[in-house]
Amino acid sequence: MSKNKLAIGDIVVVTDDTLKGTIININEETITVETEDGFKLNFHPNELVKIPEEQSEIAKKVVVAQHLSQKTDYKKKGKAVKLKRTKEFAPAMEVDLHIQKLIKSTKGLDNYDIHSLQMDTAKHKIEFAIKNRIPRMIFIHGVGEGVLKEELHFLLKRYPVKLSEASYQKYGMGATEVYLLQNIKDK
Repeated sequence: MSKNKLAIGDIVVVTDDTLKGTIININEETITVETEDGFKLNFHPNELVKIPEEQSEIAKKVVVAQHLSQKTDYKKKGKAVKLKRTKEFAPAMEVDLHIQKLIKSTKGLDNYDIHSLQMDTAKHKIEFAIKNRIPRMIFIHGVGEGVLKEELHFLLKRYPVKLSEASYQKYGMGATEVYLLQNIKDK
């Protein structure tokens, strides 16, 4: 058996894994632990190490402090330290669907051709973002009569995304912000 006597309610870690949880049942040969994720797993008593509650509280404070330090810009000896941006705070990929931004000249194109080109560009860009795990995009569609915006929203509903209006201060009423809902475990 382990050095510390284990009891129901003790917080323990598994010696050969990165699991942590609370003891919920003790038998002669096995101890049932409910992990932080809610899974109930059985272990042999010598596979578990009891963590004093004070230590787990300290660990929580360290995790919170690390999280806060990633979001703030600290200064060391008068020099600003630039922190690496995480994906969630990375700048959005901007896609301007105005036809002038997509091709040099619209000579010989009718409205259907222009609209098709804009929609093909939007489809290509959203698939590129999904493939490359870009978490956030801005589609600049303009105000106009709202046809492009409506078709764009119809297209985007086919993908695992969340839509919202983009920053009014930066884009006015003519842009849509897209958050790509991607499963991180697929890497």
